[in-house]
Amino acid sequence: MPFSFRTCAAFGGLLLAAACQRAAYPTTAAPPVVPGVSRELADFRQQTISRVAYDLSLTVPADQAAPVRAEEVVSFELRGNRHPVQLDFKGQASQLRSLTINGQPAAPDYRQEHLVLPAAALRAGHNVVHIGLTAGDLSLNRNPDYLYTLLVPDRARTVVPVFDQPNLKATITLSLTVPAAWQAVANGALHDSLRTAGQTTYHFLPSDSISTYLFSFAAGRFTPVRRTVGGREMNLLHRETDSTKIRLSVPVIFQLHGAALVFMENYTGLPYPFQKFDFTAIPDFQYGGMEHVGNIDYKASSLFLDEGATQDQLLARQNLIGHETAHMWFGDLVTMQWFNDVWMKEVFANFMADKMIPEEKPRFIDPEENYWLGRKLGYQLPVQQLQLLKFLTDHYPAAYAVDRTAGANPIRQPLDNLQDAGSLYGGIIYHKAPIMMRQLERLMGEQPFQDGVREYLKKYAHGNATWPDLITILDAHTPADLVAWNQVWVNQPGRPVFDYAVETPAGQPAQLVIRQRAEDGSDRLWPQQFEVRLAYPTGAKELTVNMNQREVRLPLPAGAPASVLLNSQGLGYGVFPVAPAVADNLAALTDPVARASTYIALYENMLNGRGLAPRPLLDRYLAQTAHETNDLNIKLLTGQLSDIFWKFLPPAERRALAPTVEQALWKAMQAQPRPGEQKLYFKAYQNIALTPGAQKRLYEIWLAQKASGLVKLTEDDYTSLALVLAVRDYPAPQPILPQQLARIKNPDRRQRLEFLMPALSPDVAVRDQFFASLKDEKNREKEAWVTAALGYLHHPLRQATSEKYLPESLNLLSEIQQTGDIFFPGAWLQGTLGAYQSPAAARVVRDFLAAHPTSGYNPQLRAKLLQAADDLFRAEKLVR
Repeated sequence: MPFSFRTCAAFGGLLLAAACQRAAYPTTAAPPVVPGVSRELADFRQQTISRVAYDLSLTVPADQAAPVRAEEVVSFELRGNRHPVQLDFKGQASQLRSLTINGQPAAPDYRQEHLVLPAAALRAGHNVVHIGLTAGDLSLNRNPDYLYTLLVPDRARTVVPVFDQPNLKATITLSLTVPAAWQAVANGALHDSLRTAGQTTYHFLPSDSISTYLFSFAAGRFTPVRRTVGGREMNLLHRETDSTKIRLSVPVIFQLHGAALVFMENYTGLPYPFQKFDFTAIPDFQYGGMEHVGNIDYKASSLFLDEGATQDQLLARQNLIGHETAHMWFGDLVTMQWFNDVWMKEVFANFMADKMIPEEKPRFIDPEENYWLGRKLGYQLPVQQLQLLKFLTDHYPAAYAVDRTAGANPIRQPLDNLQDAGSLYGGIIYHKAPIMMRQLERLMGEQPFQDGVREYLKKYAHGNATWPDLITILDAHTPADLVAWNQVWVNQPGRPVFDYAVETPAGQPAQLVIRQRAEDGSDRLWPQQFEVRLAYPTGAKELTVNMNQREVRLPLPAGAPASVLLNSQGLGYGVFPVAPAVADNLAALTDPVARASTYIALYENMLNGRGLAPRPLLDRYLAQTAHETNDLNIKLLTGQLSDIFWKFLPPAERRALAPTVEQALWKAMQAQPRPGEQKLYFKAYQNIALTPGAQKRLYEIWLAQKASGLVKLTEDDYTSLALVLAVRDYPAPQPILPQQLARIKNPDRRQRLEFLMPALSPDVAVRDQFFASLKDEKNREKEAWVTAALGYLHHPLRQATSEKYLPESLNLLSEIQQTGDIFFPGAWLQGTLGAYQSPAAARVVRDFLAAHPTSGYNPQLRAKLLQAADDLFRAEKLVR
């Protein structure tokens, strides 16, 4: 039997217990003290440390610039005291005021981002460490009247000393002293609060046992809302001031959470595993949401929608809530051992959320509130088809955007130090991984797959697991060879390219021959299943292809079809050819899923240079705007159309074509019978708006605050219009942005526009000064604002003066990776490079890559750069 403390306890006796402890203690040398959290350190601590608990008191002053005082008690069990213990703390030595170890004062030994506890002060068994310090500000996200933590993947160590690794779970008991008028929420339930002169102290009960990256609290001038849904009490904190958004959104926010919990409990067979379930809506939150145990954080604008919301926005909100709720089981209940498997929690969160479009309302939803997505606006698709269409449009373009590039990464990536974990996040783990998981479910069958998932959750509940742990369980539920399947889908990057031919051998039935090859030229094979639609005069026939070989032959009893559409249901992964007969008659595809799959295939083939060139494809998309009425497809179609217009047409051709594009989009908007679809076409028109006539129309809409047709615009929409006009230097009688600023009532939205205004200034010197300000870390704290500003700063209409920013933007990348949150490096690169097409811009990137070879530069950052520059490199070949 492997060693464990339980084995020792079964024998009893102090001497024998001590002997067991010594046997368990690693014989290898203690890991060196190095920056970050090395895998070596994490593995060593996981073998020697257990039963961790943190008791933390924080005092947050009203003055945002004043320091946050902290008192921390760290307790843990130690299997032996031969070596020092490293607590992770990314701060300054001057922040550490006092240290007591097991009741004895000690001088803080701070080096290489660690507080090192000397072996002589420690003991085998229970240890208690008291630390007085000034808390770190980097991840407290402090604002004048609110703050919130965001500590994934290794940011807990920026606040206070901790064991910052996912497999040392701990309980956290928090006392939080804040300005008197502030509300507060944390992982644990509120025990009591005490109000004294100008301050309120909130005492929270111990949290559930959680990983440090899930430690969370938020406090500030929030409005609290409490509801009971399905017998469960839920609390929401928010700062929204728009009464219409509040009225329309708050009931739905609670109901969607309730429905998601019901779904997850039913699918997993496990009840909600934690003590409470609250959520906070935060202005300009860095992500869509974060799955903190007991208190999910959301970007407020993703939750609070009004009557002008499109069907796509409603679906996105439902999907986001489903994603974060699913994390309570996948990631929070069962957590990865190390962040190389961070994708596991994300793939399951997306996979489960994609299943959560219910056919019937849960019993606790008011039947008069006909809000369920797919019904509120008269959406006619069956639920299963809607699920499939959303899965297709959400995941495939985003996965391909990474997997087609020279910087493509596998789903599972190596990670030597937790300080680099943020760079693992991206389109592959959020979008290719759910595609992979759906193929795996299809390979195994839905019931065996669900049975395996339930076994996995039950076995590792409140603990940690790896991807091989899950594969081992799933493998026992299927005769398929999951080990070989896993190697190509999970452990390697890239995608296949497909071709087909219809052959009619003499004296034999016609055959459809489908072949696949690896896009990168390797000999890999992606086993998968997808559908093929065959068009005959008597009607279409659809076949399922089990593409488990390099070449598959399907008999065609009805003879050669008029046309073939590979991947007609969209679930196959790779680059699929599109027959000219299909591309030239997109309106004939009556199935919206088949149309979406075809749009994606056409675009990917254009980028690969093996299909229609940019201008011919744009012409077909423009013709299709007269026929496309499905909101998810409108978003997909107009997004690709806009990308071709701005990225893959020469500027002169773009200007000449603009009146035609604007006219087609405006006409398509007017033809839609519902407000949501009209708004999607209006947004596309607004994005193009290159001619004086189109800009004048937008200006008049903005000035009068009255939209055209059925379109309903919000304050945010009018701000977006003002920004669009500003980047085009529209000659208004009075400057537009100051007028828009005066119209905005919400203080958070006012601050956002104030930040953006210099990036849109007509004065180049002001824009230069704004870019220079971004070199200061403090000016990059609002990452969502910075990303938006970069998009305007580097807009195609401003690139003549912004191209000079590119070298310094790339030089800042390493610093941004160290100081920013997980998505910021990629967002910085996309906002910077995303719209360029010039050879000069491509040379800047290539020169940077040449000066920073793989051997001396962070490989994940290099991959991010190659991903972001992919459209730029392709534009060199496609723009003629």
